[in-house]
Amino acid sequence: MNELINVINSFQKLDSDTEDAIREFFVEEKFKKNEFIIQEHKICNRIYFISSGAVRRFCFENDEEVTKWIYTDNQFFTSMSSFFEQKISFEIFQTCEETVVYSLSYSDEQLLLEYPLFLKFHLKQLRHYLSRINEFHHLFRVMSAEKKYLFLLESFPQIIRKAKLKHIASLIGVSQETLSRIRASII
Repeated sequence: MNELINVINSFQKLDSDTEDAIREFFVEEKFKKNEFIIQEHKICNRIYFISSGAVRRFCFENDEEVTKWIYTDNQFFTSMSSFFEQKISFEIFQTCEETVVYSLSYSDEQLLLEYPLFLKFHLKQLRHYLSRINEFHHLFRVMSAEKKYLFLLESFPQIIRKAKLKHIASLIGVSQETLSRIRASII
């Protein structure tokens, strides 16, 4: 739980009342490797913070599994449109390894938003992540496959360490064979 509090404090310094409420409302959950956390066609009722482990976000495009991102230690994740709008998810979230998370239900999030410092954190975090997502999609779209891999290697090495090669290949939009050639040319 301390990792969660530290990450929140990095966005917004908390007072003891808010910190106590966070400790009360966030619940520790443990998942085995390859377990589904968020499922397609179901409403996502929780937001998650990874204490340890890795979670892959993917969806199906033309009946093909496409990895959209891989979340690792000290990152929040949820199916955003499903959680925030309480509608069914088009995404699937599956663990890549044994994973420990702290989760917060939609109803408990609404209660935590009554705490001004949590609300400030929430707004700062959303602005930060939306900005990063926008920048990432702009940069990633124009990069070659090799540059995408190097970007992940430099900026998100934990993804390279924790994810299966086929998921990394899907994330950067190449075949596993092409990824193997890219990796061989870099080493």
